[in-house]
Amino acid sequence: MAFAPRSRPVTILLILLVAFGPASTDLYLPALPSIARAFGADSGAAQLTLSVFLLGFALAMLAHGPLSDRFGRRPVLFGALAVYLAASLACAFAPSMELLILARFLQALGACAGAVIGRAIVRDVYRPQEAARVMSFLAMAMAVAPALAPILGGWLTTHFGWQATFLALLVFGLVALAGVVLVLPETNLAPDLQAIRPRGLASNYRHLLGEVRFRGYVLVIAGSYGGLFAFISGSSFALIDGLGLRPDQYGYCFSAAVLGYMSGSFGGGRVTTRLGIDRTIALGNVFQLAGGLAGLALALAGVFTVASVVAPAALFFFGSGFALPNATAGAINPFPRMAGAASGLMGFLQMAGAAVLGALVGRFQDGGPLVMMAAIAGAGLVAVLAHRLIVRRLPAA
Repeated sequence: MAFAPRSRPVTILLILLVAFGPASTDLYLPALPSIARAFGADSGAAQLTLSVFLLGFALAMLAHGPLSDRFGRRPVLFGALAVYLAASLACAFAPSMELLILARFLQALGACAGAVIGRAIVRDVYRPQEAARVMSFLAMAMAVAPALAPILGGWLTTHFGWQATFLALLVFGLVALAGVVLVLPETNLAPDLQAIRPRGLASNYRHLLGEVRFRGYVLVIAGSYGGLFAFISGSSFALIDGLGLRPDQYGYCFSAAVLGYMSGSFGGGRVTTRLGIDRTIALGNVFQLAGGLAGLALALAGVFTVASVVAPAALFFFGSGFALPNATAGAINPFPRMAGAASGLMGFLQMAGAAVLGALVGRFQDGGPLVMMAAIAGAGLVAVLAHRLIVRRLPAA
């Protein structure tokens, strides 16, 4: 029997649902080199499993929100989790790299529902002040999952092989499905019969893309997230193949970089009320660009150590903790009547851009840090230029 919408079990389930995205990308990162070796593929093919996942996640962001508005939260979650479970099983037993890439795309279509519908449920159930408190728990899950998932994934890969990471995601999906069945009530009590009409959706998206302010903030977001994803995409090959770390050791290195993001998010949250959104973004962009340029300079100088890779990345992640949340608020706040559409379109553009950048890193990856660091520095530069040349030249909202 379902619990009350505001009960502690439902809140815990929401935290689990929004963790699907980071868990599904970061848990198997330590296994990427092993996957490449298992299928006799190069690093670019293995990294394509990341980029394709992100592309599928981006596409699904445009669909899950309207579908759950029309048909309810529970039915869409049931369907999405069923797809996720089948795809996770297919990933674990994929006979070829091509089928693994396809299974990862399908896995993303299911995983995306957790993040999108989890936030929609919060909007259904809580008043604005209460929703802010619950959203903070969800944000914590989004930060903690990338810190812990690579450690678990590295341990599983070291002791049981790369397939174990996907079996762990299968168990994760089963737990979430059980929670939806046993814990979650339907919170969309007034389905919108017009929610999936293509004409209305297209009109909202055209309006948003026509707004210079929205485009400027989305470019900041794309640069910030693109730099993060360049590290996600390339770091396992640099540290495991290039420097000879074990997968479990790599997990701790990745988590050290993620701690930079957690620290930046904490610091950014404290200074935003004093500096405002745009000055906080500008400060974060300084840290991002400094981290990217430092990593690029070290790579060009031939310095290739764990510290020369992780420390600049952690500095970039720290800056992203300032820039990303504030740029997200800047992109959505001016559009209260189409906040859902703005959030979905923003997420699609953010992740589609990161998928392209990740694919480029994979295409030119050579086992060293140079390509990855060049991508991180370039992404940081995009964020700086978008903010200075587009957003800060606009009149105050």
